[in-house]
Amino acid sequence: MSEVVKLERHDNIAVVTVNSPPVNALSAAVRGGIFECIKSAIDDAQVQGIVLTCAGRTFIAGADITEFGKPPKPPGLAEVLSLMESSPKPIVAAIHGTALGGGLEVALACHYRVATKDAKLGLPEVKLGLLPGAGGTQRLPRAVGPELAVKMIVGGDPIGADAALKAGLIEEIVEGPASGGEAFARKVLAEKRPLRKLRDDDSKLAAAKADRSIFTNAVAALTKKSRGLEAPFAAADAVGAAIDLPFDEGLKKEREGFLKLMNGDQSKAQRYAFFAEREAAKISGVPEGTKGRNVARVAILGAGTMGGGIAMSFANAGIPVTLIETGEEQLKRGMGIMQKNYEATAARGGIPADAPAKRMALINGVVGIENVGDADLVIEAVFETMAVKKEVFGKLDQYAKPGAVLASNTSYLNIDEIAKSTKRPQDVLGMHFFSPANVMKLCEIVRADKTAPDALVTAVSIARKIAKVPAVVGVCDGFVGNRMLAQRGKQSEKLLFEGALPQQVDAVVTKFGMPMGPFAMGDLAGLDIGWRSRKDRGIKSEIADALCEAGRFGQKTGKGYYKYEPGSRAALPDPEVEKLIDETLARLGRKKRVVSDDEILERMMYPMINEGAKILAEGIAARPSDIDVVWLYGYGWPIYRGGPMFWADTVGLKHIADRLAFYAKETNDPSLEPAPLLKKLADEGKTFASLAAPSKAA
Repeated sequence: MSEVVKLERHDNIAVVTVNSPPVNALSAAVRGGIFECIKSAIDDAQVQGIVLTCAGRTFIAGADITEFGKPPKPPGLAEVLSLMESSPKPIVAAIHGTALGGGLEVALACHYRVATKDAKLGLPEVKLGLLPGAGGTQRLPRAVGPELAVKMIVGGDPIGADAALKAGLIEEIVEGPASGGEAFARKVLAEKRPLRKLRDDDSKLAAAKADRSIFTNAVAALTKKSRGLEAPFAAADAVGAAIDLPFDEGLKKEREGFLKLMNGDQSKAQRYAFFAEREAAKISGVPEGTKGRNVARVAILGAGTMGGGIAMSFANAGIPVTLIETGEEQLKRGMGIMQKNYEATAARGGIPADAPAKRMALINGVVGIENVGDADLVIEAVFETMAVKKEVFGKLDQYAKPGAVLASNTSYLNIDEIAKSTKRPQDVLGMHFFSPANVMKLCEIVRADKTAPDALVTAVSIARKIAKVPAVVGVCDGFVGNRMLAQRGKQSEKLLFEGALPQQVDAVVTKFGMPMGPFAMGDLAGLDIGWRSRKDRGIKSEIADALCEAGRFGQKTGKGYYKYEPGSRAALPDPEVEKLIDETLARLGRKKRVVSDDEILERMMYPMINEGAKILAEGIAARPSDIDVVWLYGYGWPIYRGGPMFWADTVGLKHIADRLAFYAKETNDPSLEPAPLLKKLADEGKTFASLAAPSKAA
C-alpha cells in the first residue's frame, strides 16, 4: 500500500486518507495511492461505503504543477476518476480547507460531497493559463448548472461551503471532514440512496440546452476583462461542450483544449509567474531561520491618496492603523475619501454591507507625529522630497518605540540617505506601494545598506499578510520598476521627434498587452508634474513643455497629449497636438519619417530589458524573476507574457542585443548600447533564466 494514502476500515465503511503535506497535491504517488486504496475497498466484500478525505490543513488543493511538461507517470488522473465514478459502492468526498483544481475534480467524480463550514471549492486553472483537464468542465456544469460553472471555471474564483451547499455541489456542511464523511456515508447506506454519477445526470443542463443565451451571457460577462488571454475562451468552449455533446465527447474536447493550452506559450508564462511570485518571498542573503518582529499595530504618516490606500490595505487585513496627519482638515479629507471608497465597493457588492463600518473602525485618525508611539511598524507616505522625508525620520527617533520598523513609501529616493537622519538605521527600509495602494498588489521592499535582516523579514511577511506581493530590491534611483520605466519614457519622447504620434505609440503598447500607453499614462498622472520638475532642474523637453505652456496638463484640464470629452476618460487623438508637434519639429529643423509599429515596440521594450540586465548586474534585484514580479503586479505587464525578463528569453537575447546596438547607432543614443550582462548572455547563447540564483527562504 502507498505511503501517502492510507486505507482504514471502520466496520462496513472504508476511509481512504491522503497525507501528502503541505497541500496533498495530486502527485503520481497520491494518484497511485488513491487508485490502489479505492480498488482495494471496492474488492473488499465487507466494505459497503467509501469515504475519501485528507489529513493536514486541506483537502487536495490541486494538481502537482511541477509535473507539467514532463513525461506522464501512471496512473493518469482520468483513470483514477473513472475507477471512482464507476464504483458500485457509494464514495463520499469529505472536504476541508481547499478543494481546488484537480482536487475538486476528484470530489466531482465521487457520488456525494460533504464539506466543513470554512471549505473553499474551485477550479482556478484559468489563472495558470489552463482549463480543468480531468472532467471539471463536464462534471461541474452538471453539478451546479452552466451559469455558476462558467463563473467558477472561466472566472477561476472559488466558492465557500454555504454557496456550494445552495448550488448542490455538496450535500451537507459537516463539523469534521472524516467523521462527517463517515456519518454521511452511513446515512446513504441506511436510506439506500442511489449513486449519483454526475456524468449521467443532465438535469441541470436542461435550461441552457433549451436557451443557450443562459450560457453565452454568463461567458460574455466573465470574459469582458480577458483581453489577450486564451484560457478563459478555451475554458468557455469546454463548458459549452457539456451542454452540446454527450459526456465522453465533451471529455475528449476538454482534454484537447487542456493539452493545447498546456503546450502553448501563454500557460508557460502564467505558470512561470505563479512560481516567480512565490520565489519573490524568499530573501537572498538573509540567514536561514531569521524571524520577523511582531507587528500588532501600524502607524501611517500622511492621509493623502497613498497614505489612505495603505491604511485601507491594513484595515482590510484586520490590522489596526493609526493614520497621522499634520492638520485636522487634511485628516478629515483623507478619512472621508476612505469612507467613500469603502461605501462604493460595498454598493458594487465587492465587500459585505457591514464591512465599511468595521474597517473604518480599525483606522484611528489623529493629528501629530507624536502619536506613533504604540506602532510596531511606521510607514511614511509624505511629500516626495528628500528634505521632507529626512525631517520626518529625524522626528521618528524621538517618538517611535525602540525596535519599530521604520518604512518609507518613496518611489525614487535614496533609502540609505533617509536612514542617515535617524540613530537607528538598522530599522529603516523602503516599502514602495503602488497607486491605488488598496488595489495594486505589488510592494517593492527596499533593502538599505544597514537594514537588519529581521526588519526585512518583517516587511516581507507583513506585505504578504495584507495581500501584497513583496519583491525585495536594492537602493538606486527608481529602484526596479520606475528605473526601467524611465528608459521607456525616454524612448517614447524621442519617437515623437522622429515622426511617431502619441496615439500610434500608445496603440502599439496596448496591443502588446499593457493596460495603457506612455502618453495616456502621462495624461492620467498630469503633465504639469514632470514640467515643474524639469524647470526645477533646468531641463527642457520641447514637445512636452509646449503642451504644458498651452495649458494642456492631461485629463484634469480635458486636454494633454489627447483631448477628453467632459466627464469622460476616453483619450481622443487631437489634430491640435499633431500640429503642435509639427511646428516644434519645424522650429528645431527636425525631419519627420515614417516610424513602423515594429520599431516602436522594440524601442519601448528592449531598453527596459537592457536596464533590467544592469539592475541584475548591480545586484539591485536578486533574480530575473523578481524583476518580472515587479512588472506583473506593479505595472500591468500582461501575465500571458510572463514579465519583461521572461519575455526577453522567448524573443532571444541575441536578437535584442543586436537591435539595441542598431538603434544606438541609428539614433546616436549611446544609452541604447547593450548592457555588458545582456551582451555576455547573448554571445554565450544563454538566457536570463540561466542566472536564477539559489536563495534562502525567509
